[in-house]
Amino acid sequence: MMPMTTNWKNLQSCAVAVAMALTAASAAVPVTVLAQTPPPTVRGLPDFTDLVDQVGPSVVNIRTLEKAAERAGPNAMDEEMLEFFRRFGVPVPPNAQRQQRPRAQPEEEQPRGVGSGFILTQDGYVMTNAHVVEGADEVIVTLTDKREFKAKIVGADKRTDVAVVKIEATGLPAVKVGDLNRLRVGEWVMAIGSPFGLENSVTAGIVSAKQRDTGDYLPFIQTDVAINPGNSGGPLINMRGEVVGINSQIYSRSGGFMGISFAIPMDEAIRVSDQLRATGRVTRGRIGVQIGQVTKDVAESIGLGKPQGALVSGVEAGSPADKAGVEAGDIITKFDGKTIEKTADLPRLVGNTKPGNKSTVTVFRRGASKDLSITVAEIEPDDKPVASKGGERESAKPKPSPAAQQLGLAVAELTEAQKKELKLKGGLRVNAATDSAARAGLREGDVILSIANIEVANLKDFEAALAKADKSKPINVLFRRGEWAQYALIRPAR
Repeated sequence: MMPMTTNWKNLQSCAVAVAMALTAASAAVPVTVLAQTPPPTVRGLPDFTDLVDQVGPSVVNIRTLEKAAERAGPNAMDEEMLEFFRRFGVPVPPNAQRQQRPRAQPEEEQPRGVGSGFILTQDGYVMTNAHVVEGADEVIVTLTDKREFKAKIVGADKRTDVAVVKIEATGLPAVKVGDLNRLRVGEWVMAIGSPFGLENSVTAGIVSAKQRDTGDYLPFIQTDVAINPGNSGGPLINMRGEVVGINSQIYSRSGGFMGISFAIPMDEAIRVSDQLRATGRVTRGRIGVQIGQVTKDVAESIGLGKPQGALVSGVEAGSPADKAGVEAGDIITKFDGKTIEKTADLPRLVGNTKPGNKSTVTVFRRGASKDLSITVAEIEPDDKPVASKGGERESAKPKPSPAAQQLGLAVAELTEAQKKELKLKGGLRVNAATDSAARAGLREGDVILSIANIEVANLKDFEAALAKADKSKPINVLFRRGEWAQYALIRPAR
């Protein structure tokens, strides 16, 4: 049996060794592992009181009046019916009251609506929505200090819903315009306006989305700020006290606020207001094309890769696009070097281009990109799409095509009369579409312009293109229906 002193010494040696090992191990542990993750920054809710004091005096109330000629109409009510309504406490329809007013004042001014606006310049230019002042015979602007002014409508643009009015005053508190590039989704914003006629009402929320497409020329700012009828034309303000948008629209099933509101971006609004103040109207560019969306399937089948650009479904005869060589079926991928990510980008870029300007259009055509020079024209206020031509077309006697029959098609070459009428150099008329072709959306009367990215002018071209096509994949077909061209994807039966 070993002495007790020997065991004690051994235990002391072991303890020392363990302590040294633990010290060495702890020294080897990286600092980053031992360090605790810092707690997230806790931010309090924003205080809008200073913003209201700063921007509030720049916000105005706008009332509009119209002169209504008094006349009895088919919906006018007689006095007995009106007395019935009054006696039993039933609300009298406003139109009935107006129709029964005395005829002694044939042009009595009637209240038309209430909206909001904000002071753009110190010398009296006020910005609001076009729909706020549309149809008004008189516009009354009320400041926060209760001063009232009759305003002159400088100009209004329905396409962007922006209007500018002028009051005769100086030294007014003008707003500061914010930088839209600094606006971020999720940041706090505030609105001041006159919802339901309640002047100087303040609501707040956050930016829900940017570049929200709900119109041809505007990428709207979406917010969850409470906006109701009467808020239209009022400013959307960031936490720096800058106006970043004009409250314009709401998404609603009831007519009231539902958590989705839209504001016109101030960079677009300023561009419009500058033209309105200079000339009283807005000029926009046009190139004369009808466009559609590029789907994922079409983009892959024609070799474009991803769904981007604008599909040219029709070209107006004699238009800038026609003169530049743009063809139906082209995919416009760039305009003046700017990429067209989605269809709505093209009318916005073209519209903001000064008429007469020479621009470059990049089109993707039958597997390759091509740059075309185009001179932008001015869009007309009453611009309308080209009407489709009617009348019976001469039918050519179809020639059986085994390859076409595999796709469910019966096709025939266009006659000279048809080519002249359709202004085409060639193509194949669809006389019947069944099975795969019918499922793809083709129908009798369509004119096939290309197949599998190969232009077809006659049956020989059609047969050659089908022979080269990969039958294991959907085959893209560019066809024309009426005045417009579009793509279809035929999936051959296996």
